[in-house]
Amino acid sequence: MFFIASKVFWLLVQPLSLLLLLLCVGLALLWWRRRRLAASAFALAALILGVTGFTNLGYILIQPLEDRFERPVAMPDDVEAIVMLGGATLARPSSARQTAELNDAGDRLTATLWLAGRYPQAKIVLSGGSGLLSGETESEAVTAARFFAAFGISEDRLILEGDSRNTDENVALSREFLDDSEGAILLVTSAFHMPRAIGLFMAQDLDVIPWPTDYRSPGPMGFWIDIANPVQNISVSTVAIKEWIGLAIYRWTGRISEPPPAQ
Repeated sequence: MFFIASKVFWLLVQPLSLLLLLLCVGLALLWWRRRRLAASAFALAALILGVTGFTNLGYILIQPLEDRFERPVAMPDDVEAIVMLGGATLARPSSARQTAELNDAGDRLTATLWLAGRYPQAKIVLSGGSGLLSGETESEAVTAARFFAAFGISEDRLILEGDSRNTDENVALSREFLDDSEGAILLVTSAFHMPRAIGLFMAQDLDVIPWPTDYRSPGPMGFWIDIANPVQNISVSTVAIKEWIGLAIYRWTGRISEPPPAQ
């Protein structure tokens, strides 16, 4: 129920959805001859589009999340497991074409591949089911396994957790593969996603070493107009807003102790 509610909620409140809803409301108000209210709805829609698409707001919002955790200064000597959280592939084309098409978070896969070569004895836990409500695609764990097999990683090293649909389930369902680990556990996910993931592992009393990747922001910056790539600006704004909302909801529901958790 939580998974479905979260998907429906985000479908309605993400910036582009709000933009569409406001435009529809504005048109309806014009039909009813409520011109002032219609103008307000159109103005708010224009403000959302302008701020998320033509400023650097998204990078400002995502930067503190990305800076919360850093990679270890010294590489650990003994790594028993590398855990990669899902969210790095395009589900529909990967399933249909039996390949591994990467999305903007594809660095999760390439970073894990590098770590797999650095620690050849470490098992690799691939956590990710289908995040689509329709569920018509294969699990992301299966897609990721195809990626690693293509680069010569032995299937014996891969542990597929393909039932999780969100970060909470990623951690809960991966725990059974990690409870008996005696060496270090590396956690690979996007830098903006690391605070929420670490918070959930802390709640499960699992000690992991963060290995953030897939950075979106260049670092601290002031607010300014940015017209170089509006599509990318909207994408980063959407990711940042979603992650901050996710942290707030996970804190409110008691899944994590603080937003974002301290290192």
